[in-house]
Amino acid sequence: MEPMSLRFAAAVRTLSGEARRLGLRVPGFRSPPRLSGVDRTLRRRADGGATIAVVGRGRPFAAVLADMIDGIVVANDLTNADADRARAGLWVVAAASEQAA
Repeated sequence: MEPMSLRFAAAVRTLSGEARRLGLRVPGFRSPPRLSGVDRTLRRRADGGATIAVVGRGRPFAAVLADMIDGIVVANDLTNADADRARAGLWVVAAASEQAA
């Protein structure tokens, strides 16, 4: 199995590409969050962008992907059906990428 950092970087590329394709703003990603004791943080920037920080170490990678996907949804202020469609599309490409790895 490849190291978490490589899986994280590959997931960022995959999810960012799909977010762009869906017409969403692509947040920055980092790991781990600066705030201890949490699995995910979202920091909004003055320019309208956002940075999602996710704990990867010691967690199932599916949980990391879920935090990344939800981070994209929250950073884009999506709700209801728009949020569901974005999550579904992001999960499809994430699952395909994981199977190809």
